Amino acid sequence: MELTKEMIQSLRQDYRSAELSEKDADKNPIKQFEKWFAAAMDAQLYEPNVMTLATADKSGKPNARIVLLKGFDENGFSFYTNYLSTKGKEIKKNPQACLVFFWAELERQVRIEGKIEKLSKEASEKYFHSRPIGSQIGAIVSPQSQIITDRQLLENKVEELTTQYEGKTIPKPAHWGGYIVKPTSIEFWQGRTSRLHDRIKYDLINGKWQTNRLAP
Repeated sequence: MELTKEMIQSLRQDYRSAELSEKDADKNPIKQFEKWFAAAMDAQLYEPNVMTLATADKSGKPNARIVLLKGFDENGFSFYTNYLSTKGKEIKKNPQACLVFFWAELERQVRIEGKIEKLSKEASEKYFHSRPIGSQIGAIVSPQSQIITDRQLLENKVEELTTQYEGKTIPKPAHWGGYIVKPTSIEFWQGRTSRLHDRIKYDLINGKWQTNRLAP
């Protein structure tokens, strides 16, 4: 198929599956997120915990990538990664982040903005040792975001460490652990017909959540 600009411009979907009103939205955005996340789980969506993580360097240049949500509560939204990766370096210099969930089958998005901090070493240790052995070894082996000359280097190291740690507890590397995004704003987006989408935004002001409807 030869793609044309006209073909791309003609791609569109009219959203009709649901609506989001102020009276139906929970006053607590974390509870509202829980409802929507549970709905995504119930719908058996493929990896409903997939989220875009946007960060920026100290000059404000943005960067984004896909990571996996690994927990949420009133304190915030958690994920795990390599602290020495590009994202880790950006977070260290500019500890602000934005998360975006998009559940296409439900015609829903959630956008979360907030400050980002490291999780405790204890929390990171606990999660690290809950992971499959291969994932634990992968966290040690990969110098994430750095240039490597050959994939075989990684595979050789995996084979070496798999033998070395057979039947043993694998130590969590110091450069790997968790972050938590502590939200200051959360927006829920429900697709509607004719692009007149529902957008309900919660802003944390003086320790209390305030809710407003935004124009689509």
